[in-house]
Amino acid sequence: MRDMQEVLSRWGAWSANEGNSIDYSSIAAGFKGLIPSSRRSREQCSDDDGLKINKAVLHLKVNNSYLFQLVIMYYVKNYPLRSMASKLGISHNEVAKRLQTAEGFIEGCLSVDNVKLDMDKIIRKHSIYSLV
Repeated sequence: MRDMQEVLSRWGAWSANEGNSIDYSSIAAGFKGLIPSSRRSREQCSDDDGLKINKAVLHLKVNNSYLFQLVIMYYVKNYPLRSMASKLGISHNEVAKRLQTAEGFIEGCLSVDNVKLDMDKIIRKHSIYSLV
């Protein structure tokens, strides 16, 4: 069982860092990363994982564009729950519930397609009921 919040957090960092724009490299691509970023960086997923998760997120967009927007706001744009709640005119608890619904949908898409992620070795939700 995956920790979907951690998976989506890494995907969001990857997506926000232009990881999902598959295109020709710019001329200065060799210089990327030489100058340290002034922004605090978040841990990202691999390109392969990012593309697989993108596919599941796009399924969410097709089925429920509202939940898709919540995922983008929270995981890609890094909005706090309370800011999202005030923008949407609902409680932060309601935002959290709706995000959980979106996370469950995305996890279901990955499970149905039997997707294996590179980060699966690292990201595991530990069961408190596991047998010794």
